Amino acid sequence: MVVKLYTTSVTTNREIFNKQNRIKHVFEAKGIPFEEIDLCQDQEAREIMREKAGIPDLLPPAIFNDDKYCGDFQQFEDSVEDNTLKVFLKME
Repeated sequence: MVVKLYTTSVTTNREIFNKQNRIKHVFEAKGIPFEEIDLCQDQEAREIMREKAGIPDLLPPAIFNDDKYCGDFQQFEDSVEDNTLKVFLKME
């Protein structure tokens, strides 16, 4: 199973940028390997991300374990706070 983080390297939205960095920082600090998929580098990935999540207007950052959508940023933050990150990431 591979944790995938869908991001965008080009954004004027500071909030998206900060959320992406927060997720990457937590993954790195906790030693969780992940694959980053930049939607600006792969336009087809945006449609794949939305289709797999079942959310037509989903914006990055989006977190998946393989092809299973884990949740949004707020759910990620809640899992970090509750010490249930591995459950959120479908690793347990």
